[in-house]
Amino acid sequence: MPDSKIIIVGPTPPPYGGVSIYVSALYRFVRERGVRLWTYSDEQQEDENIRFLKPFGLKMATSLIRDAVKARIIDSSYFAIEHPHKLLLPAWFIGKLLLRFEWVKIFHDGSLPSRYPGFTRVEKMLVRAAMNSVTEFIVVNEQLRTWLRDQFGVTQKISVISSLLPLPPDAFEASLHKSLDKAISRHAKRICSIGVFIPGYGFKAVADAVAQIRAESCEDIGLVLVDCGYVRNPKFESEVFVERDWITVVANVPQSTVLQLLKRSDVFVRAFGLESYGLSRVEALWCGIPVVATRAGETRGMHTYDYGDQEGLVKQIKAALHDSNKQETLHWSAVFQKEAEENLQKLVTAIGLKGSTEP
Repeated sequence: MPDSKIIIVGPTPPPYGGVSIYVSALYRFVRERGVRLWTYSDEQQEDENIRFLKPFGLKMATSLIRDAVKARIIDSSYFAIEHPHKLLLPAWFIGKLLLRFEWVKIFHDGSLPSRYPGFTRVEKMLVRAAMNSVTEFIVVNEQLRTWLRDQFGVTQKISVISSLLPLPPDAFEASLHKSLDKAISRHAKRICSIGVFIPGYGFKAVADAVAQIRAESCEDIGLVLVDCGYVRNPKFESEVFVERDWITVVANVPQSTVLQLLKRSDVFVRAFGLESYGLSRVEALWCGIPVVATRAGETRGMHTYDYGDQEGLVKQIKAALHDSNKQETLHWSAVFQKEAEENLQKLVTAIGLKGSTEP
């Protein structure tokens, strides 16, 4: 049992976004040590230590209040600072004062420093109040720590711990549904990209690059787009798909399925320009394939280009398609595995647990 009540707050799959996978992984490693989880997943499971926040009612509120008294709450949610909620955030402040819980805020969102200037005056006021209320911060990169210090003068403890955590041993052993395997196997080569159908994630840029390479090389190259599934933009989707029957879209699938798609691909492309870390980049290396990625977040062992540089993207995809240096991929795969295990131990300590936790 932990020395004090510890509660993890945040999304869990589905949908299968990076933060939800992180929260699910963290809870998996610490659930045997008496840690609770408050989550707003679209799918519920039987676990006495999990509170599902949907649907929310009076009975749920009573349970949460009882849990939260003098607890240490590890917060990966988005309503407090990343997207400040005008009702929930003040209620959270009041709850913290009355229930005397510690608030450990984990920052995952690398886009926040660029988005913050566009917040309304009320939103900025709420964010500043939240910064003062947080007990400790955990951030996934040095840039976020610098921003907290420089923008808000934060004096509380800030721990920098990458969001990369170990995968369970059986994560790479799942089978792929026959229809999906057939759909992606119809092409001689496959390029995979993960994101959301909004412009910032770069699906159109990747599709345009693959179209250009197909035209120039006459190679049969398919593109597999893994849609994390939490937002829809039909107009943008039509721009990506236009007369391109070589694109296969896979939406809102478990991480185990994504790993199988990566293992069956020749190149992985991550075209997001505001990456805070980029878990999928490392997962692709763990699956043994070369990675093309923007110069944001993790870039070691990858073919990199500047976000928005279409010529650079095409050049790097071509290079990756003919990348035969498997030893380099294996080297960085091992480096990241070691770092993931180290991150887990740092995180376990930061959230308030003593001793090590086996991956």
